[in-house]
Amino acid sequence: MQQTLLPVAQAYKLDPESVYNTWFVSSDERIKAFRSIRRGVATIIEDIKQHRFPNDFRGSSLEFVLACISEQKQVFEGAAHPFYWKPKLRIPDIYENESNKQAFGQFLHVCLRTTDGRSLEKEVLKLSGKCIKGLGPSVANILYFLHPTLFPPFNTAMLNGFNALFQTKKKLGSWESYLEMRETIIEANAALGILSKDLGAFSGMLFDIGVGRLGATGADSVLISAREKLERIRRKRHEQVQHDLTEERLHTKVQYQLCELGRVLGYDVLVARNDRSAAYQGSPLGYHCLDRLPDLGLSSEVHATAELIDVLWLFSGEARIASAFEVEKSTSIYSGILRLTDMALSLPGREEHLYLVAPASREKEITDQLKRPMFQRPGEFSLSYILFEDLDFHFESMCKLGEDRRILSRLACRCGA
Repeated sequence: MQQTLLPVAQAYKLDPESVYNTWFVSSDERIKAFRSIRRGVATIIEDIKQHRFPNDFRGSSLEFVLACISEQKQVFEGAAHPFYWKPKLRIPDIYENESNKQAFGQFLHVCLRTTDGRSLEKEVLKLSGKCIKGLGPSVANILYFLHPTLFPPFNTAMLNGFNALFQTKKKLGSWESYLEMRETIIEANAALGILSKDLGAFSGMLFDIGVGRLGATGADSVLISAREKLERIRRKRHEQVQHDLTEERLHTKVQYQLCELGRVLGYDVLVARNDRSAAYQGSPLGYHCLDRLPDLGLSSEVHATAELIDVLWLFSGEARIASAFEVEKSTSIYSGILRLTDMALSLPGREEHLYLVAPASREKEITDQLKRPMFQRPGEFSLSYILFEDLDFHFESMCKLGEDRRILSRLACRCGA
């Protein structure tokens, strides 16, 4: 592939009027746009959260973000058009449909806070699965300015360039086509090795091909064969992502139930730093939780460990932990216990209640671990466990009847029990 694409990429870089030289490497406005767009996306999220987002594109925080994108020379000309409200068609359906509006806000919330490529890919798949009318891969232009090394921009000219270069027939309004293009672009860019890791450079080359400035020479059987190999890689990765989504569903559901129960009982809730973008029934776990762990007087190392505990309940308005929960579906029971005890032994007062939450199938494994001498220190901390099945069965009742964290004593089994 490298030998096939190399002449095209070299011609692209040498052309003084190419997108590469007029926008990618020479435009200070491009660099400034990243900061402005990130701030703008944060405003969109807050407007949707606070129900301030209007029922029209005009005058919205989304209009500001798309204006910043559209100003990026001819590469993004027309980027705002797919977001204009078209009353007769009722598209894009993120202005009048509150559920779709919230889904869009939650999607942006996760994408702004997450840098993990696989997590972002899952969020795109989830948004695509909602089939929000009129909300297609034009959103990729926003994603690019949030994660330029993970998501390429997208428009008609780039699509035409891609189809010409790789001899494909990808469709303009299809998320599936965009994701397939993305995989091919990432792999081809890495193999090529002479353009930036920022995918704007490669996408600019596709743009120049698409508008006829650059010839797609080399699109022969070698390139087509390489493209077919990339398609196989893409399909395998897609299957793995779908498998991961299925595996995480139960873990995320339990975290959601613990978060929801904590809020109902009047506690401030913090979800693990690396799970805040995980979503249950379309809502990210971190959407209604604290943004960060308050200063508890812990060492920096223990503070970082505490931020990885699956769910924390804190006394409202106070920097004191009420309860801590480690949800262990398939990961190590031992490491979960260590995170809880490490934090507990570093806190004064021993007021916090510590819980392992796991499926009934792992109950023997839990009790075996809790029999270790290092965890048999009742004067220093108290650790109990709750089974998934019990939490799920009694969840609604506890939300209705519970007054505080003591309601969990009805479900919890004590250490060594």
